[in-house]
Parts: sequence; C-alpha cells; structure tokens
Amino acid sequence: MEKFGYPDTLVREYPHWSVQLRPKQATLGALVAICKEPVNSFGQVSGPAFAELKQVSADLETALTRALGYAKLNYLMLMMVDPDVHFHVLPRYAETREMFGMTFADPGWPGPPDISYATATDTATNAAIIELLRTNWP
Repeated sequence: MEKFGYPDTLVREYPHWSVQLRPKQATLGALVAICKEPVNSFGQVSGPAFAELKQVSADLETALTRALGYAKLNYLMLMMVDPDVHFHVLPRYAETREMFGMTFADPGWPGPPDISYATATDTATNAAIIELLRTNWP
C-alpha cells in the first residue's frame, strides 16, 4: 500500500481492501484496489476478502461513474513489480478529458490501456481527484 502512496493516496478503506489513487494517472481517475492480506497470489485471498471485493468493486464503479463518467473500465492484475495482490483500475475514455486545468488522454483507446503513459499530476491535483471520488462514493 505504501508503494502507491498510502496514506496520502487513500480514497476508501475497507476491512480487507484499500482503494487508493494510482499516483501515475495512466487515465483520469486511475485507482489501485489492494488486498490487505499478506498473500502473493489471487487464489490465496481469504473467503471474506473475496466477498468484500464485490462491494469494493461496486462502490468504486459507482464513484467513478458519478465523478467522471468513463466509457469503459479495465481491471488489471499484473503483480510483476509488486507481488502483493492488487488490481489497477483504469477508467477508459474515447476522448481526452479536461479537468483541474489539465488534459488527460487515454492513448491506448480503444485497445488495451497504455500503463507506461501518465499525465503528470502534482499532489494538489491528486488531492482534488481523491476528494472528487470521495464525495461521489456511495
């Protein structure tokens, strides 16, 4: 969780999961859903954490829809650099988005997301995105 900026990037905390703003905004509103259990494979996640993931995903989808109106949503479980169980949650957009005085692109659209790309946001912009998501959280 700390690798993704916790606690500064925290959007919502659950008993088994943490939802954080992805510091590198590959697309506007990119998040990371991180399992708090000390496991390194998806199959090791406990039953209660799996059950809670249903609520976590429903809530983040609702918040992202209300706040940003994305076109599609991609969940990526890569775990190559950070072996802890986590998903990169990437809202997808057919067109660039203007927000907080910045332009956010989705250069991979309509294909796979380009996670090597990121709009250079500062801490104030990230805080504004976090607050926008929090206020739209169910």
